[in-house]
Amino acid sequence: MNQLDQLEAKSVHILREAYRDFKSLCMLWSIGKDSTVMLWLARKAFFGHVPIPLVHIDTSFKIPKMIEYRDRLAREWRLNMVVGQNKAALAQKETFPGGKLTRLECCKALKSEALKHTLSGEWERLRMDHETGDYVIDKNREPYTGVIVGVRSDEEGSRSKERYFSPRDRANDWDVDDQPPELWNQFKTDFAPGTHVRIHPLLDWTELNLWEYIQRENIPVVDLYFDRGDGTRYRSLGCEPCTNCVHSTATSVPEVVEELRSGKFANIAERSGRAQDKDDGGTLETLRRDGYM
Repeated sequence: MNQLDQLEAKSVHILREAYRDFKSLCMLWSIGKDSTVMLWLARKAFFGHVPIPLVHIDTSFKIPKMIEYRDRLAREWRLNMVVGQNKAALAQKETFPGGKLTRLECCKALKSEALKHTLSGEWERLRMDHETGDYVIDKNREPYTGVIVGVRSDEEGSRSKERYFSPRDRANDWDVDDQPPELWNQFKTDFAPGTHVRIHPLLDWTELNLWEYIQRENIPVVDLYFDRGDGTRYRSLGCEPCTNCVHSTATSVPEVVEELRSGKFANIAERSGRAQDKDDGGTLETLRRDGYM
């Protein structure tokens, strides 16, 4: 069994453990490569079917191709697609692009707060109607208390402090200093009622592992990750006003893999193009303690 097989097997095991032990479970899909690999692993774990709602927090500032890709794949794979938004902040232009908030404040409003209230069921959710292909108001307002997330330890500093099964309090706040030990693949999955738990099947994967797996499995990813003729591409995807491209001529998955193997980006953080990280001191810990993905 090679490294990719081992990573795949462990992730599939964690997904099945989560599905068995958490009755109100969802999976966050950011539309990026990490959570798309996680979605692919879920299809493997459950024999081609994804029995878990896919939740996307739509800030309304995502690159349009990301939303097109999300909806196309949701229709093709018949995904139980749920979308949440902070509609009040958007209506009042309480955003960074609207000029009223800093980048960090905007992330907290459009991502952290939107996620918190979407998961709790307090705010309106939209669900894809596969009969029409459109989004309709979701009548199910049951809280999601188990949330599968595609974070990786190597992606940025705060994520290296995570566990595979990481508890949050009722408000989704994360106490970094109070996490259960995870030794020899023994995971704690029994938490007190009301505990919100984040589940991280990709914690041990690296950026290179992801792209090698995408290449091996032929996983469809949004083409923003490839050079479209101007010598740049996205390495990490987020909101358009706060995400910059990297200089790269990679036009395909094998070329991205080769860039990573060659060390082209060896000393450049994967999220170096995400402006909110710089505003948070180079990590996302402030945001993530308050519930950010």
